[in-house]
Amino acid sequence: MTETTIGRYRWTICALLFFATTVNYLDRQVLSLLAPALSKEFGWSNSDYANITAVFQFVYAIAMLFAGRFIDAIGTRRAFVIAVAVWSLGAVMHAFSVPIGGMLAALGVALPVSVAGFMASRAVLAIGEAGNFPAAIKATAEYFPKKERSFATGIFNSGANIGAVLAPLTVPWIAATWGWQMAFIVIGAIGFLWILLWLVYYDTPTRQRRLSAAELAYINSDNDTAPTQPAADGGQRLSWFRLLGYRQTWAFAFGKFMTDGVWWFYLFWLPKYLSSQYGMSTTAISLPLTVLYSMTMVGSIGGGWFPAYFLRRGMAPYDGRMRAMLVIAFFPLAVLLAQPLGGVSFWLPVLLVGIGASAHQAWSANLFTTVSDMFPKRCVGSVIGIGGMAGGLGGVLVSKLGGWIFDAYGARGDLSTGYMIMFSICALAYLGAWIVMKALVPRHEEIRAD
Repeated sequence: MTETTIGRYRWTICALLFFATTVNYLDRQVLSLLAPALSKEFGWSNSDYANITAVFQFVYAIAMLFAGRFIDAIGTRRAFVIAVAVWSLGAVMHAFSVPIGGMLAALGVALPVSVAGFMASRAVLAIGEAGNFPAAIKATAEYFPKKERSFATGIFNSGANIGAVLAPLTVPWIAATWGWQMAFIVIGAIGFLWILLWLVYYDTPTRQRRLSAAELAYINSDNDTAPTQPAADGGQRLSWFRLLGYRQTWAFAFGKFMTDGVWWFYLFWLPKYLSSQYGMSTTAISLPLTVLYSMTMVGSIGGGWFPAYFLRRGMAPYDGRMRAMLVIAFFPLAVLLAQPLGGVSFWLPVLLVGIGASAHQAWSANLFTTVSDMFPKRCVGSVIGIGGMAGGLGGVLVSKLGGWIFDAYGARGDLSTGYMIMFSICALAYLGAWIVMKALVPRHEEIRAD
């Protein structure tokens, strides 16, 4: 059957997931773009900034564990609404971080007022944002057959890149025109628009009136079991402890632990890198960051498509994805040249890091999909949550390490060496992750949890 005969409503759902992920990354990136200016205004050290970003990553890590379970328990539709509402509120809270910090200081919190306030706002943002990827992956598992999931994941995951591109084009201008507080308020309010669209257009496939019978049959065409029902319909959900008994869970979690921190390092530290190494202002960094994150869109969508090359040659979905991920893992090695070539022009590290960031998005699209390849749909959110927690903890480690290294080498007048160390870690993380993942799960083994 052709696409016209089958129906295309599943791509409407993919578009909503793309929009949500775009908003997610817009809200996440406002702080990093304003970090050079805010650091000067409030006198933050690199360690202060690292602590603020680490709070986001730590709370995100813990929240991811519960977010996946929460989504499996109440269903994708309601859980996604709650997640976006919470993170949009947290995004707006950043505008009021100073008075929030003042209230925390009155309660005895022994931190600088601005640092405490931004930490509190980042924590609320993290709680909500933790729901995005577990819910989006679960919705993808509900609305797409396995052969299309990595491509659909690559498309909605590219929303991260669109958000990363739109942020430097809009945030510095809003901040320069109306002040940094309005940048947080305007960007944060977009999430509430998405909620309205989600409530209108999303329902589970078995209850979706806009979904044709032919498309529903196509969605379930490669299931090994009966058509999937929502988690709350009586399907058994596995406990965390049982999920942790599977090597497949550990492989996904280790892949996230090793590589999520790399993406967050690029997202949170590149504006400060361009500011400290090349003296760029908040508005001047807009163009290079726009170019860099535009490159990542190619990686996200291309990475989602790439495994199809191996699947068409008869490989199982997991095996094809792992073969693709091995190839992808070599591309971040380009980041090793970022600092040695940085003296020629700032564009060389921007482009080289762009290759690494693009490879991350290609890797991420496939890493997420390994879960829906091997676990029942009713467990996908929980496994994504476990892996997300591992990725968040990896992000905390990278952020804290970066802050410590940059302060230490900055004090010696050798900040460029600090960036060389961090770029080297980012470059090698993917090959290390792939080797361990392959050792844990050498071949496709689907979990059958009755």
